[in-house]
Amino acid sequence: MTGKIDAASLKAMINDGQELALLDVREHGQYGEGHLLFAVSIPYSVLESEIAARVPRRSVRMVLVDGGDGVAEKAAARMSRVGYTDVSILEGGIDAWEKAGYVIFKGESVPSKAFGEVVEHACHTPSISADELQAMFDAKDDIIVLDSRTPDEYNRMSIPHGINVPGAELAYRVHDLVPSPDTLVVVNCAGRTRSIIGAQSLINAGIPNKVVALRGGTQGWVLSGRELAHGASDSFGPVTPGGQEKANQVMASVRQRYDVKSVDRATLEKWRGETDQRTLHIVDVRDESEYAAGHLPGAISAPGGQLVQAADRWIGTRGARVVLVDDTEVRATMTAHWMVQMRWDVYVLEGGIGSDGTETAAPKRQMLGAEDYVIDEISPQELAAALEAGEVVTVDIDVSTLYREGHIPGAVWAIRPRIAETFAALPKGKKIVLYSEHETRARLAVPDAKAVADVPVALLTGGREAWKQAGFSVEASPGTPPDSECLDFLFFVHDRHHGNQDSMRAYLAWEEQLPAQITEDGDAQYQIPGA
Repeated sequence: MTGKIDAASLKAMINDGQELALLDVREHGQYGEGHLLFAVSIPYSVLESEIAARVPRRSVRMVLVDGGDGVAEKAAARMSRVGYTDVSILEGGIDAWEKAGYVIFKGESVPSKAFGEVVEHACHTPSISADELQAMFDAKDDIIVLDSRTPDEYNRMSIPHGINVPGAELAYRVHDLVPSPDTLVVVNCAGRTRSIIGAQSLINAGIPNKVVALRGGTQGWVLSGRELAHGASDSFGPVTPGGQEKANQVMASVRQRYDVKSVDRATLEKWRGETDQRTLHIVDVRDESEYAAGHLPGAISAPGGQLVQAADRWIGTRGARVVLVDDTEVRATMTAHWMVQMRWDVYVLEGGIGSDGTETAAPKRQMLGAEDYVIDEISPQELAAALEAGEVVTVDIDVSTLYREGHIPGAVWAIRPRIAETFAALPKGKKIVLYSEHETRARLAVPDAKAVADVPVALLTGGREAWKQAGFSVEASPGTPPDSECLDFLFFVHDRHHGNQDSMRAYLAWEEQLPAQITEDGDAQYQIPGA
């Protein structure tokens, strides 16, 4: 049975030493406009497809947060049906938390973002401005710019002359990339977090070079009036024997100074058998291509720099046990030394994957409660004929911005939490056909549709992509739904990637004020040497 919990009781649970899956089940845009610090965003729209990977233990304490509008009750019913046994709801939702006097955080992956800011304050991480970097370029100084983002982000836009070296790779690759101790190393990302963490990683590694973060990253570069490069592909090469030796020395030093724990194979196998008692995540922190070539069975892929930047994307349980895996232990150790400071119960697998990198496919995403998604299906050709005859109405159950870009002509946009309201406004007497880009979001909405529909409901086989592949057209609607209805899209974060300089300034200012909020909230309890 689902229970209710008040804000004060939940506040006490957050740091009581037990595992807690604190899930915000509102849509992502709603979550991003204000949430609890350690709340993980798993929207009701995708709940059953996300929960198994991020919260694998069914007996874990779980608290659901919504806007006090009944969505948590719907989510709790689904969680109970698929086997989660200890589910509670924050009574009154996010408003009750704020009324109790507790801090509300804007944005996403805030514990990781705030950690980067606190690291900069505690460690006095040096930085330079875009103007200073340009002056060094003009003077042809001995410098190298290392971009700590993912290859895709780097390819889309980068600092001119920058080389892509994602965060966990920095202390592993720098010895070959920067042979001279006199070279100034500049680390950048899109904003602040990965610039700071990347630069401080190299400082913590003890390399002889001077290392600085680029203040504001690519956004700071644009705000200084300069243009970014597009389509760059410069990256690192294989690690040489000499580079590996230096990286191993770094690993040993960092492991000792930051008390990074390791785990052997026998203990890991024991932990695998205890997943009904403790949550276990095995995370491969290497490059995604290395993971795809062969990884430890059951491991998920989360390149180390990304894991530090946004741990909640992969791990939904506070207090979970996390084992990091690579091939040489260097990247796992550098990732772990940050997670230790964020208070994760983290370990590095001794010896790396060794000969056990036998699995090449990523773990298959589970859609829990599959028996509830059974529904009649209709092919694109059948749907086209039914639309021509005026027999059906189509409902697009997809991300609002994708609907704007292109949807089946005449389709109505809906979002799972509000499907009852949408159905009530549809033409009477017509069969309803649900679809999404592929099938996932629409299929997950089937139980909600069945609960409120008084006419037959069907699912478009293969979704919108199958419709387009069959040669049928889609139409765009740039202003529909309006921004105010796009509950699933966080404009605050995404607008900055589309040249909106006001959004860039607001985003950088948001990052810089996080330490004050963290102090006021009091729950983070980071352990940063010198803090």
